[in-house]
Amino acid sequence: MATKNDSKSGGMAKDLNPCIWMQAGVAKKKSCNNYYDCTTCKYDLGMKKKADSGKQISWQDAMRKREGLDRVCRHSLTNRIMNRACAYNYQCSDCDFDQFFEEVWAARNAVTPSNMDHIKGFNMPKNYCFHNGHTWAKVESGGYIRIGMDDFALKLLGNADGFDLPLMGKELNLGDIGWGMKRKDNLADIMSPVGGVIVEVNSDAREKPALVNHEPYGEGWLFMVHTSDIKGSIKQLMADDDSRVWMNDEVNILEDMIEDVAGPMATDGGLFSDDIYGKLPGLDWEKLTKTFLKT
Repeated sequence: MATKNDSKSGGMAKDLNPCIWMQAGVAKKKSCNNYYDCTTCKYDLGMKKKADSGKQISWQDAMRKREGLDRVCRHSLTNRIMNRACAYNYQCSDCDFDQFFEEVWAARNAVTPSNMDHIKGFNMPKNYCFHNGHTWAKVESGGYIRIGMDDFALKLLGNADGFDLPLMGKELNLGDIGWGMKRKDNLADIMSPVGGVIVEVNSDAREKPALVNHEPYGEGWLFMVHTSDIKGSIKQLMADDDSRVWMNDEVNILEDMIEDVAGPMATDGGLFSDDIYGKLPGLDWEKLTKTFLKT
C-alpha cells in the first residue's frame, strides 16, 4: 500500500506485508511476520510499551496527524479490506463498522482462490496449507484460520448429504475429530488440521452441503478458529512443494486401490472427476476413510 510516507519508510510500497507501525511512519522498516495478529505480536507489545512510557508516538497518534482520506482504517492497513478511511479518529471501540467487520463480515466472506495447481484432476490452491487427513487451513489476518476439506477428499467420497459441524466456542486440538460427513448410510470423521477456538461456522455449508463439493476452497469453507499460536499451528502442516509431492503420492495410492477393484487404468494421463466412490462401487468406504482421512 503506497502512502505519503513511502520515501521515509525504506520502500514500504514494495513490502507486501508492512507492519502497521511502519505504515504509520513510526518504524522505518518492519514487515509483519505474525499474520497481522497484533494481539500476540511481541514487537507490537514492545512498541506499545514505548508509546505508553512517552518514548515514542503510538501508531494511532501518528495516523491522527494525517488529513482526511490519508487516515486509513486499520483493516486496510492490515490488508483485510481495500482502502477505507477511518471516521472515528482511531477509536475502534466506537466504530460500528469495526464491530461488524470483526463479528460478521470477515468470517463469512471467503475469497475463492484463482491461482490453482491441478494434479490428475484434483485442485490445490496456492497459499493454502494442507493436513494429511485431506483438510486445509488458510490463515486470515488477526489470528484467524479458515478450515475446510480438500478437493481430493470431496471428489473421492462424492456429494455429501450433510456435514456435522462443530459448535461455536468449542476448542479443538490438532488431530481431533473436527466434524463429520454423511453420504447416504456412510459416515466419515474428519480431523481438524489445526487447533483453536471455533469462532464462526459456515451455515451455508450445513444447509447446502453441495456447496462444499462445488467450492471447497471458497464458499464451501466449514468453520474458522482463532489461535494464539498461528506459526506453531501452520508449522505442522504442508504447503507449497511439500503439499504437491504429498498429493501426487496420494493419487498413486488411489490409483493402486482402483486397479485392485476395477483393473488397470488408462495410461493416457486421464484426470479424475467427481464422485469416484459412487462410480466405483467396488471401493470400500471404510478403507477409503482410513487410508486417506486417517480416521
